[in-house]
Amino acid sequence: MTATPPTRHLFGRGSWPEVSRIGDILRTETVGGALLLGAAVLALVWANSPWSGGYQDLVAWKVGPHALHLDLTLAQWAGDGLLAIFFFVAGLELKREFVAGDLRDPRRAVMPVAAAVGGMAAPALIYVAINASTEGGALSGWAVPTATDIAFALAVLAVISTHLPVALRTFLLTLAVVDDLLAILIIAVFYTSSLSLLPLAAALVPLGLFAVLVQRRVRSWWLLLPLAAATWALVHASGVHATVAGVLLGFVVPVIRRSGGDGPGLAEHFEHRWRPLSAGFAVPVFAFFAAGVSVSGAGGLGETLRDPVTIGIVAGLVVGKCVGGLGSTWLVQRFTRATLGDGVSWWDVLGLALLAGIGFTVSLLIGELAFGVGSAKDQHARIGIPAGSVISALLATVVLRARNRHYRQLRAADERDTDADGIPDFWDDDTARR
Repeated sequence: MTATPPTRHLFGRGSWPEVSRIGDILRTETVGGALLLGAAVLALVWANSPWSGGYQDLVAWKVGPHALHLDLTLAQWAGDGLLAIFFFVAGLELKREFVAGDLRDPRRAVMPVAAAVGGMAAPALIYVAINASTEGGALSGWAVPTATDIAFALAVLAVISTHLPVALRTFLLTLAVVDDLLAILIIAVFYTSSLSLLPLAAALVPLGLFAVLVQRRVRSWWLLLPLAAATWALVHASGVHATVAGVLLGFVVPVIRRSGGDGPGLAEHFEHRWRPLSAGFAVPVFAFFAAGVSVSGAGGLGETLRDPVTIGIVAGLVVGKCVGGLGSTWLVQRFTRATLGDGVSWWDVLGLALLAGIGFTVSLLIGELAFGVGSAKDQHARIGIPAGSVISALLATVVLRARNRHYRQLRAADERDTDADGIPDFWDDDTARR
């Protein structure tokens, strides 16, 4: 008699160390989300105040050596330079997830990967459908509503004060990690207007030296930083967006300790060092320079809201992310043996799918690449992105608040059953040891 394969849970509880690590990341990203929101609001208020001229002058102020073609505006330095730090941290996190995290197990990775793919495909299709007959290069913005801003999404969770299970929070983080990877591929493939092979090939030299040093567990920044800067400058000169350099540098950092000893690997060490700079400075500064759109300069709020570009972005974030994420989750459940974890409702999945509609950092970057900085469509995109994100956040809040009381009661019951060693009883011994 053939044994029945064990039923897999889509939102099964991970190992105790993994849950603890995810909890630490959530706390850090929540602070970053609050700083990001504050910087965006400050820029929006300043750009629409009587002193808006000062903001525009600051954005257009050029800094850097002309001989190296690095005489960029502060806005370009924020988008090309500071965001490279953000993508470096994202690259470290991506590699950790694939090597030592949930994504190394295909059975556990298939759900968030499917949700991320569906959550990017559906917004793009909705945007294209709305802008199919729109002229002036509107279709080039098809990827704007596809990205999820995990810092903002986690900040919203903190405001909600929800008691969602850690498994759902882990799922949201994993979805965002895959979302970041797909967004990086989109930027590299679809938004590289001209490609110069010589600087791109030359970038392999400092990148290779950086890889050799980190593989030897060298941590000396006086050696690593010049090589990272050279890699960034050459990738920038090649025509590929410079943030891709950050991802490549993150990917070559080893995750596992060479001796197999205790303590964090080099990737975790670098992530611990650079995440505060990314979340506390790089991303908020980029948001400050990217979010300051003048409503009157964009043709007036009425014209902006009637523009198919704005409508497509809002519909993609609010409807597309929800339909794509929820639909992909249902399809995986329908055509595999996977089921929702005990006590998890489809209302929870709906809330997460709505929360994934919060797009900001990468969406603003793609909008600049698609339409050109300062163009009318870029101005409209800068209004559509926060508008769609706010609507998604409000809808997610309504759904997740409705589940808040239920999970608060469950968590109180779990805490009463916690062992003396601090590991809840619902983790078995084998899982805890992993």
